[in-house]
Amino acid sequence: LLPRPTTTRALEPIHDTLKDAPIRWLFATKVRSFARPSPFDRLSPIPPILMLHTGISSSRSKSRKAHFSAPSSERRVRMSAPLSKELREKYNVRSIPLRKGDEISIVRGSNKGRDGKITSVYRLKYVIHVERVVREKSNGQSVPLGISASNVVVTKLHLDKDREQILARIAKGREAVQSKSA
Repeated sequence: LLPRPTTTRALEPIHDTLKDAPIRWLFATKVRSFARPSPFDRLSPIPPILMLHTGISSSRSKSRKAHFSAPSSERRVRMSAPLSKELREKYNVRSIPLRKGDEISIVRGSNKGRDGKITSVYRLKYVIHVERVVREKSNGQSVPLGISASNVVVTKLHLDKDREQILARIAKGREAVQSKSA
């Protein structure tokens, strides 16, 4: 039988190896440890796991729930695609949310190498439909194939006043970060 996990307050030393530990290791609110420490603990004391941000979970089930129950406004941002090298240099923007009318190139998957204009952005299914990327049904009807936004590169943007403002805002933020780091 394994020893039962116990919960100790962080400011108490967990066991002998952490008596001389730096004080920053001891500021977790709660630390889980076993009643009998492993013999390997004495060889290399490892700091207790500290939660850096309590509002962000690394749980797989919570991440999946957030992804599949996300509102349309959040799905728009998640359905972003990188810009081609020419557009990246022109606008100083790496990626942008996809929209109807953008011209893209498929870079991954069975349709790799095909180009076309986006005919619809299907946020509910997290896919985009591209002209001429279709499949024939058994009755002869053609249906558009869903392409994931992560499998495409934007080659030409469908620009209007709002889209230009978005590009300018992103570029301004990138310039501020680059000037701060330089």
